[in-house]
Amino acid sequence: MSNGNKVAIKLVESREDPRALKGEEEIYEKLAGKVGIPSVYWFEQEVEYNMLVMELLGPSLEDLFNYCNRRFSLKTILLIADQAIRRIEHIHRRYIHRDIKPDNFLLGTGRQGNILYTVDFGVAKEFSGEERYLSLRGLPFGGTSRYASINNHKGLHQSWGDDLECLGYMFVYFARGSLPWQGLKAATEDKKLELIKQKKISLSGEELCQDLLPTEFARYINYTRSRDPREKPNYRYIRNLFRNRFKSEGFEYDHVFDWTIKRFFEVHGEGGQLAL
Repeated sequence: MSNGNKVAIKLVESREDPRALKGEEEIYEKLAGKVGIPSVYWFEQEVEYNMLVMELLGPSLEDLFNYCNRRFSLKTILLIADQAIRRIEHIHRRYIHRDIKPDNFLLGTGRQGNILYTVDFGVAKEFSGEERYLSLRGLPFGGTSRYASINNHKGLHQSWGDDLECLGYMFVYFARGSLPWQGLKAATEDKKLELIKQKKISLSGEELCQDLLPTEFARYINYTRSRDPREKPNYRYIRNLFRNRFKSEGFEYDHVFDWTIKRFFEVHGEGGQLAL
């Protein structure tokens, strides 16, 4: 049956992992009903491919970052933080995402064009904080090394705080244009991961944010790194860190991001009047 709406289709070869895409579909279904979780319309298993048909979304934060010449303003970073933390809090009621990065946050379309959606639950895990295996060591690295938590690099089991730590590195990335461990060279991938890990460990939240972001961001990063894996983060506390900074800067929650302004002036020229 077709209603004329455009959709996104994710295809995975069945031979790779027959359960992988089905597991992701089940996660979307269990998280459904909240703002920022895309709708799933159909899942089908074929001989060669598994297919997931989903709501079509707009550009990712990585796309928009490139569009804005690889820098976001403080206001835009704070607007992203407010929505991203709410999405992660909802996910954490049942799961940990384990691959938080700009590519996995997409804007909606149409009337939802200012809504941030979280996608790609391919490596997400159900998690309650009571797992017996939290003390395991030597686990294989997973996710994206640029944003991965220190615990992930150490081979420790990931918890709620690890997702939030990855988000903190996203904020620094948006302010700097890159992260201090990008571009490190090594003879093998394992050696490169070790260099990235050591670089992350060597830099405190204050050092990462120095001259780039207000102190709230350093406090946030230090907070996420210091969490007991069995203790759920205080999401209200971290949201208010950024909301209080937003208010103290005199910003307004007007859904005007850096890309909103850039697009407006591309269409209307420098003489256009942006209604705020």
